[in-house]
Amino acid sequence: MSFCRDCLTDAAPHATRCPACGSPRLVQHAEADKLTIAHIDCDAFYATIEKRDDPSLIDKPVIIGGGKRGVVSTACYIARTYGVRSAMPMFEAMRRCPQAVVVKPNMAKYVEVGRAVRKRMRDLTPLVEPLSIDEAFLDLTGTERLHGMSAAKVLARFAAHVERDLGITVSIGLSANKFLAKIASDLDKPRGFAVIGQSEAVDFLAPKPVGFIYGVGHVSAAKLTQDGFRIIADLQRADERDLMRRYGEEGLRLSRLARGIDTRRVDPERETKSISAETTFDSDVAEFRPLEQTLWELTEKVSSRLKAAHLAGSTVTLKLKTADFKTRTRARSLGNPTQLAARIFSAGRDLLKNEVGHTRFRLIGIGVSHLEDATGDDLADLLNRREAQAEHAVDKLRAKFGKAAVVKGLALDDK
Repeated sequence: MSFCRDCLTDAAPHATRCPACGSPRLVQHAEADKLTIAHIDCDAFYATIEKRDDPSLIDKPVIIGGGKRGVVSTACYIARTYGVRSAMPMFEAMRRCPQAVVVKPNMAKYVEVGRAVRKRMRDLTPLVEPLSIDEAFLDLTGTERLHGMSAAKVLARFAAHVERDLGITVSIGLSANKFLAKIASDLDKPRGFAVIGQSEAVDFLAPKPVGFIYGVGHVSAAKLTQDGFRIIADLQRADERDLMRRYGEEGLRLSRLARGIDTRRVDPERETKSISAETTFDSDVAEFRPLEQTLWELTEKVSSRLKAAHLAGSTVTLKLKTADFKTRTRARSLGNPTQLAARIFSAGRDLLKNEVGHTRFRLIGIGVSHLEDATGDDLADLLNRREAQAEHAVDKLRAKFGKAAVVKGLALDDK
C-alpha cells in the first residue's frame, strides 16, 4: 500500500512523490491497509500550543516550565537539539540552552486543546484509550465501511485536520497491537506516520536493548543484562518457560513482547486516575504562610483542570518534599466529590498545618483523585451550591477579562 498523507491519493509502491499534489510525505508499507491499532501522540504538546498562540516563538527554542529549581514540563524540538528533555531540572536545561524562551505552563489551555483532539479521535472510533492529555491508543477495526477508506488513510486525514483546525501536529504509529503502535509513533517525530507490521516485528525488535520494552527500567535492565539478556534478541532466543521460572509473570510478558506479541485490548473505559499540580521553590521554605500561599495557587490550577475536564474527585492529597529530598504524602477523603478550589484548598490546608514546624521544604503539590464525571448542574457540589455558584461566576469573569480580573482574598495578602 502506498498513498499520500496530504491528499490521500494512491501512489505507486516505490514512488518518491505524490502523483497528484507532489508531496513527498507518502505512507508506503505492505501491511498498512490491514492494520488497525494506532497510537496518536501530540508533538511537544505544550510548546506547540504556545508557538501557535505566539508566532514570534516559531523559530526559537521554547521550554515550558519555570523556577530555578523547577523541572522542564515540555521542550520544543529546537530546544531538544541542545539536549533539553522533559523532567530535566530547569538549571540544567538553561545551562544547555541559555537562549531558550521559558514559558510558564497554562494547563487550562492545554486541557482545552487536549479535549478537542480527543473529541476528534472519538469521531473516528468509540475505542479510544487515553494515556494522558496528549496521547491515546485507538482501535479502528471494522471502521473501513463507516469511513469509506482504510484505517491508515483515516488516520492521515485526522492528522491533517488537527493541524489545520487546531494548529498543532501529531505523530501516528500504526501496527497490529498497542506495544508496536506505541513504538511506531516515536519513530518519525514530529508530524510522523510510521508503520510496523506484525511480520517484521521480530527482526525490528531483535537489536534493540532490553530497556526498549515498556516497563523495563534501569534496575530491571541491569538485572536482565546480568542474567545474559542484553538485547531483545537474547529474550527471543530464550525458552518462555525458562523466563517464567526466572521472573514469574514478568518473564511471560517479556517473552511475548520480545516477539511483538501484545494481546491487550484498547480500553475506552480507562480513566484519568488523578489531577495534580506541584512546584519546586527557588529556596527551601519552612514558614506556613508562604507554603499556604503557594498551595492556593496550585489548588486553583487543579480546580481549573478538573472543571475543564468535567471531573470531580473525592480524595485530596498533599505532597511535600523536604530539603533532604524525602517525600511526604498526606491524603484526606471528602464527604462528596468536588471540583471547587475552595473545598480542595480547605482539605489541603488542614493537611499542611500538621506538617509545618521546623522542617524546610523544597517542593509542594496538591492533587485530587477518585475522579468521576461532573456534568450538568455540577452535581458533585450540590451540597455547596452557593459556594459553587460563586466560584463558577469568578471563573466566567476570569475567562472573559483575564485571571487578574478577580483575585481572591488569600492571594491579595502580602502583596
